[in-house]
Amino acid sequence: MEPCPDVIVDFIFEDGMLFVAVQNIGSQPAVQVHVAFEPAFKGLGGTASIPELPLFRNIEFLAPSRSIRTLLDSSAAYFARKEPEQISATASYSDRSGQKFSCTMLHNLSIYRDIAFIPETERTSPVHGHSS
Repeated sequence: MEPCPDVIVDFIFEDGMLFVAVQNIGSQPAVQVHVAFEPAFKGLGGTASIPELPLFRNIEFLAPSRSIRTLLDSSAAYFARKEPEQISATASYSDRSGQKFSCTMLHNLSIYRDIAFIPETERTSPVHGHSS
Protein backbone atom coordinates (compact mmCIF):
# COMPACT_ATOMS: atom_id res chain seq x y z
CA MET A 1 0.00 0.00 0.00
CA GLU A 2 1.31 3.42 -0.92
CA PRO A 3 2.03 5.96 1.81
CA CYS A 4 -0.90 8.32 2.19
CA PRO A 5 -2.48 10.68 4.69
CA ASP A 6 -4.94 9.18 7.20
CA VAL A 7 -6.99 11.81 9.02
CA ILE A 8 -9.04 10.91 12.07
CA VAL A 9 -11.29 12.90 14.39
CA ASP A 10 -11.20 11.94 18.03
CA PHE A 11 -12.88 13.04 21.24
CA ILE A 12 -10.43 13.12 24.15
CA PHE A 13 -11.34 13.04 27.83
CA GLU A 14 -8.68 14.59 30.07
CA ASP A 15 -9.17 15.57 33.73
CA GLY A 16 -12.91 16.11 33.35
CA MET A 17 -12.56 18.11 30.13
CA LEU A 18 -13.59 17.02 26.64
CA PHE A 19 -11.53 17.97 23.60
CA VAL A 20 -12.05 17.39 19.87
CA ALA A 21 -8.93 16.60 17.84
CA VAL A 22 -8.17 16.33 14.13
CA GLN A 23 -5.09 14.18 13.61
CA ASN A 24 -3.16 12.93 10.59
CA ILE A 25 -1.98 9.46 11.61
CA GLY A 26 -0.75 8.74 8.07
CA SER A 27 2.75 9.02 6.66
CA GLN A 28 2.02 11.80 4.14
CA PRO A 29 0.61 15.32 4.54
CA ALA A 30 -3.13 15.88 4.19
CA VAL A 31 -4.41 18.99 2.42
CA GLN A 32 -7.79 20.73 2.34
CA VAL A 33 -9.04 18.86 5.41
CA HIS A 34 -12.75 19.35 6.16
CA VAL A 35 -14.73 17.71 8.97
CA ALA A 36 -18.52 17.35 9.00
CA PHE A 37 -20.33 16.34 12.20
CA GLU A 38 -23.77 14.80 12.55
CA PRO A 39 -25.69 15.88 14.52
CA ALA A 40 -24.49 19.40 15.34
CA PHE A 41 -23.45 20.03 18.95
CA LYS A 42 -22.39 22.94 21.12
CA GLY A 43 -19.45 23.44 23.43
CA LEU A 44 -17.89 26.10 25.65
CA GLY A 45 -20.88 26.35 27.96
CA GLY A 46 -23.34 26.06 25.07
CA THR A 47 -22.06 29.26 23.42
CA ALA A 48 -20.18 27.80 20.43
CA SER A 49 -21.34 25.53 17.62
CA ILE A 50 -18.27 23.30 17.45
CA PRO A 51 -18.86 22.02 13.86
CA GLU A 52 -18.85 25.64 12.64
CA LEU A 53 -15.38 26.44 14.02
CA PRO A 54 -12.84 27.31 11.28
CA LEU A 55 -10.73 24.39 12.52
CA PHE A 56 -13.26 21.95 11.08
CA ARG A 57 -14.07 23.96 7.94
CA ASN A 58 -10.68 23.96 6.24
CA ILE A 59 -7.23 22.96 7.38
CA GLU A 60 -5.07 23.76 4.35
CA PHE A 61 -2.17 21.52 5.45
CA LEU A 62 -1.89 18.86 8.15
CA ALA A 63 1.55 17.28 8.38
CA PRO A 64 2.03 13.58 9.22
CA SER A 65 1.78 12.78 12.94
CA ARG A 66 0.29 16.24 13.62
CA SER A 67 -2.81 16.90 15.66
CA ILE A 68 -4.87 20.02 16.25
CA ARG A 69 -7.30 20.00 19.15
CA THR A 70 -9.77 22.37 20.69
CA LEU A 71 -11.58 22.40 24.01
CA LEU A 72 -15.15 21.16 23.72
CA ASP A 73 -16.34 21.67 27.31
CA SER A 74 -16.16 20.14 30.75
CA SER A 75 -17.79 16.72 30.58
CA ALA A 76 -20.19 17.75 33.37
CA ALA A 77 -21.40 20.82 31.45
CA TYR A 78 -21.66 18.93 28.15
CA PHE A 79 -23.84 16.17 29.58
CA ALA A 80 -25.87 18.57 31.75
CA ARG A 81 -26.96 20.40 28.58
CA LYS A 82 -28.05 17.06 27.09
CA GLU A 83 -25.84 17.54 24.05
CA PRO A 84 -25.71 14.60 21.58
CA GLU A 85 -23.86 11.53 22.82
CA GLN A 86 -23.75 9.70 19.48
CA ILE A 87 -21.79 11.79 16.96
CA SER A 88 -20.43 10.85 13.56
CA ALA A 89 -17.47 12.78 12.20
CA THR A 90 -16.60 12.59 8.51
CA ALA A 91 -13.12 13.78 7.54
CA SER A 92 -12.63 14.64 3.87
CA TYR A 93 -9.16 15.50 2.60
CA SER A 94 -6.68 15.08 -0.24
CA ASP A 95 -3.06 14.15 -0.61
CA ARG A 96 -0.68 16.54 -2.34
CA SER A 97 -1.28 14.91 -5.74
CA GLY A 98 -5.01 15.66 -5.43
CA GLN A 99 -6.29 12.16 -4.64
CA LYS A 100 -9.36 12.50 -2.42
CA PHE A 101 -10.07 10.53 0.76
CA SER A 102 -12.98 10.39 3.16
CA CYS A 103 -13.52 8.52 6.41
CA THR A 104 -16.43 8.49 8.86
CA MET A 105 -15.87 7.76 12.54
CA LEU A 106 -18.70 7.06 14.99
CA HIS A 107 -18.23 8.30 18.55
CA ASN A 108 -20.26 7.42 21.64
CA LEU A 109 -19.51 10.17 24.15
CA SER A 110 -21.64 8.54 26.85
CA ILE A 111 -18.59 6.42 27.74
CA TYR A 112 -17.13 9.57 29.33
CA ARG A 113 -20.21 10.42 31.41
CA ASP A 114 -19.27 8.51 34.58
CA ILE A 115 -15.47 8.54 34.48
CA ALA A 116 -14.05 9.48 37.86
CA PHE A 117 -11.16 11.93 37.90
CA ILE A 118 -9.22 14.11 40.31
CA PRO A 119 -9.46 17.80 39.41
CA GLU A 120 -6.15 19.45 38.55
CA THR A 121 -6.48 21.85 41.51
CA GLU A 122 -6.56 18.97 43.97
CA ARG A 123 -3.55 17.25 42.42
CA THR A 124 -1.33 20.31 42.43
CA SER A 125 -2.26 21.79 45.79
CA PRO A 126 0.28 21.23 48.56
CA VAL A 127 -0.47 18.28 50.79
CA HIS A 128 -0.92 19.31 54.38
CA GLY A 129 1.17 16.86 56.33
CA HIS A 130 1.04 16.20 60.02
CA SER A 131 3.72 17.51 62.35
CA SER A 132 6.05 15.12 64.03
